[in-house]
Amino acid sequence: MDLDDVTEILVPRDRAALPEWCRHDAFLAGGTWVFSEPQPGIRRLIDLTALGWPALALDADGLEIAATCSIGKLANFELPGLAAGPLVVSCCRALLGSFKIWNMATVGGNLCLALPAAPMAALATALQGRCIIWCADGGSREIAAEDFITDNQQTVLRAGEVLRAVTIPRAALNWRHAFRQISLTPHGRSAALLIGSLVSEGEFALTVTAATRRPVRLRFPCLPGAQALKHRLAADIPAALYHDDLHGAPAWRRAMTAHLAEEIRQELSA
Repeated sequence: MDLDDVTEILVPRDRAALPEWCRHDAFLAGGTWVFSEPQPGIRRLIDLTALGWPALALDADGLEIAATCSIGKLANFELPGLAAGPLVVSCCRALLGSFKIWNMATVGGNLCLALPAAPMAALATALQGRCIIWCADGGSREIAAEDFITDNQQTVLRAGEVLRAVTIPRAALNWRHAFRQISLTPHGRSAALLIGSLVSEGEFALTVTAATRRPVRLRFPCLPGAQALKHRLAADIPAALYHDDLHGAPAWRRAMTAHLAEEIRQELSA
């Protein structure tokens, strides 16, 4: 879509070239959402793709995913010998779209848009990711991925801040995971997306997204029983936190969350 109100596009080559932030600015990565509908409040686009961030880097400490890494690159990245490989692919596939979308949509864009159905938020939260943020004053800060999204289309980013990367600890890539996702239609947006993880020393973590307005990660000292899991979901996720839109009513999302959580529990207890 043509953005008639945009009068300038900046393409900085390094951090020093990033302009001083104005209230009519917008950062541009893949642009699959920015160009999908009118953006009347935007006058200037700041293209981050020319900053040249390496898309993916795997070392002894873990995996670093640049905010400008495309969904397609992440899905095709090999994690030899690491248990999280299938989980990464499943989360990428949860972002339904053509090959054009996969090759343009970015991990950072998916996180910063902060839709409840954002599969990159589910992945980063389940793998205990850390979000590296460039501050407008030239500094940087880190925040746990589970705290990055605060509500539907709301994040912790302040004016002029840039999501630089998401880092995943090596240990999390070796956890055993179980993935569940459901939509109202075969090719619809996720209405509930859950990931269960068996953490070191027998701990269990359950990540709930899409059904809720923000990611929720529940921790247990060991794999719980069916009733304990059901009660914890009811206690820690209030009814008001379940998302309501044309992709699913809150009551249905809540029921599906409980159902999928029990499937995950049974799979990981096998």
